[in-house]
Amino acid sequence: MQKWEYATAPLITHALQEILNNWGDEGYELVAVTGDVAYFKRPKAG
Repeated sequence: MQKWEYATAPLITHALQEILNNWGDEGYELVAVTGDVAYFKRPKAG
């Protein structure tokens, strides 16, 4: 069964694209946004 690790990040309007791209470069997928918080997941290694 696939296991996941999760992360949250505050979304700052003037740096939104940079924030999302940085998390994407780390292998995270954006799964939800609530207010000014982004929720990400990526497959857990090993």
